[in-house]
Amino acid sequence: MSNEPLSLARALDSFDALWSPRIVTRVNDYDVRVAKVHGDHLWHAHDDTDEFFLVLEGELHIALREPAGERTVVLPKGAVFTVPRGTEHRPSAPSGAAILMFEPTGTATVGDRHDEIPAHVDATTGHALDADTLADAGPSEGRP
Repeated sequence: MSNEPLSLARALDSFDALWSPRIVTRVNDYDVRVAKVHGDHLWHAHDDTDEFFLVLEGELHIALREPAGERTVVLPKGAVFTVPRGTEHRPSAPSGAAILMFEPTGTATVGDRHDEIPAHVDATTGHALDADTLADAGPSEGRP
């Protein structure tokens, strides 16, 4: 992790993979991750932790299976939402989005319980940013 300021726009510009978060920094025992997303993730649940989402670009939908039934929250750019621990959920972005997530270091993107993992979803605990690529990414105007 760097002790220098980091542009989230440059971080997002440094990779193309969808549903494959990059760790931009750590806060205590938590990762701050950014990801590009498009289409559906998969139904999953994190048994021991909440999952925080901030939409940086686009719109994110999060389908939730709650005791009262299923519902979907729609998050436009700039919106935040926290999925409570143990809640089955499926993020999706029909038109694509860029998101920031805040969760304990080592938390798997596919949770503790999940459906079959589709080929387009990266089952990971987050990837480090490539410092060389990030340094060469250049400025990105008009993005966070």
